[in-house]
Parts: sequence; C-alpha cells; structure tokens
Amino acid sequence: MQYRQITEDYAVSPQISIEDLKLIKDAGFNSVICNRPNGEDANQLTAEEIGKAAAAVGLAFRWNPVISGQMTPHNVEEQAAALHDLPSPVLAYCRSGTRSANLFAGIQQMKG
Repeated sequence: MQYRQITEDYAVSPQISIEDLKLIKDAGFNSVICNRPNGEDANQLTAEEIGKAAAAVGLAFRWNPVISGQMTPHNVEEQAAALHDLPSPVLAYCRSGTRSANLFAGIQQMKG
C-alpha cells in the first residue's frame, strides 16, 4: 500500500483494501477517512465494509463521500470536522488520492 504524506498528521492514498487496514494501523495511523461515494467503481468496497474492518483493527473511521470533480464547501467542512474529531494521524483515501488531497487544500484555504 502506498500513501502520500501531506503533513505529519495527514496522508492520502488511492483506494484501500481490507488487507491494507492492518498495514495502515502498523504504519502508525489512528484513523481512516473514505472520500469515495459507494458504487463509483464496479468492484469497489463500500464505506461500510471498510469502516467495519477498520474498527476491527482499532482504527477510527469516517465517510465523507465526494463526487469526482464536484467537491463542495460542505465536503470541505465535513473533512475539517472529521480531522478535528478523529485521532491523528489520519489516512484519507479516494480513487487516486487526489480528492483527499484537494479536501485538505480546501481546509487550508478555509482557514484563511
């Protein structure tokens, strides 16, 4: 599993698997955020499946689905709330990691 470190407490990655969750925990992450809507790809795991498996390995989980190319201010606010509420460090994922990175950039802009 590959991820891109954005800050000390936030990293992004492409779609993760159930098997990746143990590696994510072992890498020192405490939380996972899914930024993909369910059903975006035919064989994609649902947020519920990932969330249940994340809890089983001791990771907090949040689902903030963002439609590709249609990020909204609400999505940015939800991501900011998740980062405030969840134990860090946090790994956020989407199809490629770009939406998760863009959400973080949106949070920075929102802060001024």
